[in-house]
Amino acid sequence: MLSRLLKEHQAKQNERKELQEKRRREAITAATCLTEALVDHLNVGVAQAYMNQRKLDHEVKTLQVQAAQFAKQTGQWIGMVENFNQALKEIGDVENWARSIELDMRTIATALEYVYKGQLQSASS
Repeated sequence: MLSRLLKEHQAKQNERKELQEKRRREAITAATCLTEALVDHLNVGVAQAYMNQRKLDHEVKTLQVQAAQFAKQTGQWIGMVENFNQALKEIGDVENWARSIELDMRTIATALEYVYKGQLQSASS
């Protein structure tokens, strides 16, 4: 009877060990599946973040190129406006010079007329 109890006890212990080992393997399998699922889920987010970062980098480069082109074009426009402004000033200077010359010529013409009339009156008297 004692040997039978001992055999039953050993059999139950072996069953428990096998059950415990089976549960341990199932737990390891479940933990592995969970870990893989979490990693896959995180990888999707990381991949999306990486793609977004690449898009942002591309947009930044494009914006920098366009900003440089705009700055260059703006500089050209400023130069053109300054040249136009200078040309207008020169035209104004030429116009003032022409008026001054015209006034001087009228003064000379008036003086010559006056002298000519004076000579005519002297000659006729």
